[in-house]
Amino acid sequence: MAKNTSPKTLKVKVSEKVKVYDATSITVLEGLDPVRKRPGMYIGTTGTDGLHHLIWEVFDNSRDEAMGGFADRVEVVLLPDNRIRVVDNGRGNPVDMHKQTNVSALETIMTTLHAGGKFGGEGYKVSGGLHGVGVSVVNALSTYVRADVYRDGGHFVQEYEIGKPKAKVKKVGASDLNGTIITFEPDISIFKEISFEWNRIVAHLRQQAYLVKGMHLRVIDARETKVPNLDNTFWFADLGVEAPSQTFYFEGGLRSLVAFHNQYQKPIHRHIFYVEKENVDAAVLSVEVALQYVDDISARITAFANNIHNAEHGTHVTGFKTALTRTLNNYARKNNFIKEKDESFTGEDVLEGITVVISVKMPEIQFEGQTKSKLGSVEARSAVETVFGDAFATFLEENPDDAKAIANKVIIAVKARKAAKAAKDSVLRKGALEGMTLPGKLADCQTKSAEESELFIVEGDSAGGSAKMGRDRRTQAILPLRGKILNVERARIDKMLDSEQIKNLVIALGTAIGDVFDLSKLRYHKIIIATDADVDGAHIRTLLLTLFYRYFRPVIDGGYVYIAQPPLYKIQKGKATTYAYTDAEKFEILGEEGESAQIEGSAPEMEVEGGNESVEEEDADSSVDEEGETSKRKIKTHIQRYKGLGEMNAEELWETTMNPENRILKQVHVEDAADADRVFDILMGTDVGSRKSFIQSNAHMANLDI
Repeated sequence: MAKNTSPKTLKVKVSEKVKVYDATSITVLEGLDPVRKRPGMYIGTTGTDGLHHLIWEVFDNSRDEAMGGFADRVEVVLLPDNRIRVVDNGRGNPVDMHKQTNVSALETIMTTLHAGGKFGGEGYKVSGGLHGVGVSVVNALSTYVRADVYRDGGHFVQEYEIGKPKAKVKKVGASDLNGTIITFEPDISIFKEISFEWNRIVAHLRQQAYLVKGMHLRVIDARETKVPNLDNTFWFADLGVEAPSQTFYFEGGLRSLVAFHNQYQKPIHRHIFYVEKENVDAAVLSVEVALQYVDDISARITAFANNIHNAEHGTHVTGFKTALTRTLNNYARKNNFIKEKDESFTGEDVLEGITVVISVKMPEIQFEGQTKSKLGSVEARSAVETVFGDAFATFLEENPDDAKAIANKVIIAVKARKAAKAAKDSVLRKGALEGMTLPGKLADCQTKSAEESELFIVEGDSAGGSAKMGRDRRTQAILPLRGKILNVERARIDKMLDSEQIKNLVIALGTAIGDVFDLSKLRYHKIIIATDADVDGAHIRTLLLTLFYRYFRPVIDGGYVYIAQPPLYKIQKGKATTYAYTDAEKFEILGEEGESAQIEGSAPEMEVEGGNESVEEEDADSSVDEEGETSKRKIKTHIQRYKGLGEMNAEELWETTMNPENRILKQVHVEDAADADRVFDILMGTDVGSRKSFIQSNAHMANLDI
């Protein structure tokens, strides 16, 4: 993905009829046309991630005003009709004439790629990114945008449609306020489906609030609210309109963020380490790091550059890891936690159980791609390595109890690593000696092409038997599970591989596990979890997802994990058979008798597994008897409720759940890794209180079948 994209894209177009290649063959995309032509180049995707990226781009401008000390309040409002409103009380975008473009500075910012106050060094010392395509890209991908600017004693407005101004900037009134309001509506022809996710937006903005000290951030969900005219309204919150909202303000900065991440964990040392150093060198304005170890085996590393979350980390994380490993090794040898003859701590050892947040701010910054998921600036590595390394060494010396707890934690990790390696090597060596013999329970497919192969993980021998008989033997493999697998949330590899169920799955997948994991050796490109539609089935599915998330995360990220959705009902109306996957589908199929079907007939049987019920309806066909009387035949409708896949015969299972032409599969993907990590901690960890609270808070979202 290119770091800088020209405002004009040249596209070669050769005539097929005359094969002429001259100036008439060249199509020039002017202004923001390249964005609409290739939106993925600017926002990564036109799916859900790209849709929400529009909010982040507009919010980043307001956040940069707060980060520079020009604003202390930002408001994000979800409005009806898929509109988003972002407000800040900063300086207000310039509206005077721009000499280079001969239009107002506001119009230049809103309609020109690589235009903004982030290039010349005068607008911001630090900003989220230097590509300068943020708000102009949002404008290009929106059917409606309105910019309200308050500055210089006036209120200025300009509106746009798919990136083009509808009129010149106009002063609509006097005002003593300062700030900017951007309201936009994404283009449905670009994004296909527009559905903003409240929890996702709140999680992202909460994270940003931790990173800007002194910023009051409010997010409001007014989508279901009757909103008055906002043309002359600055703060939505001042309207007094009732709508769900959350407000964030954190004085503790990164320390508060670490505490938030660890709220469901047991810390192994009391003090949260924290360092912040400004003006590190000419290339790095500040380095900020906070960390704490907890009683867990996972590492939680969150990284930011100029307050942009770097999901793929980058040079600042590399510098941190180097300094952490070196500092802990030096401390452990100096204080006789490890002897000279002992091997040193590895990077894997020192990261076990760590929660760390790293933030750097740089005047000139380079990301790998416009979505800014990975920091590429080489100066950040040495800056973080030096600042963190020196401060952490001092922390260990000044806090001996904390230092001892950390050292002991790492020593336990070393021992566990060695034990896990021995167990893993044993399993892999055994597999190699047996010619990588596949598990006996596995009914493998015939094809050797991973792209064609599917692995169905089913619950129990009964479902396994039906699946084996009903499958397409060429492309579909079946692995039955016996009961519930081990909860791996807090289990190391050595304990995991003691479990026959998990060991069978590891060998079946073919990727190995741990530091020898190799995604290229994955034997199936569709791994389908097919469990029963009851509480036990949901639990087994959660255990499997925990295993994949913690130990086979690249398999999820690669889009290889799916959840099968078998039908809930088999409905026979006369000779016609239909399957319903939801209660709503059942009622739609049954029509008027759908409501009565739950309470008439043999309704009590519906309360037990495999329950059936019958209702009768009049057939449209009729007959005339000898006396001329017309009679209508009754058709009996029979409804079977499936509680488990084992209740289906091979033909039914194939038709509803395994046949690629009919089946419904849900692909598993991770939208917010930090939030997913927190949910797995709560649901699968040892803190019963937090799990109970989570279940109570989210019970209204559950679809229970009792």
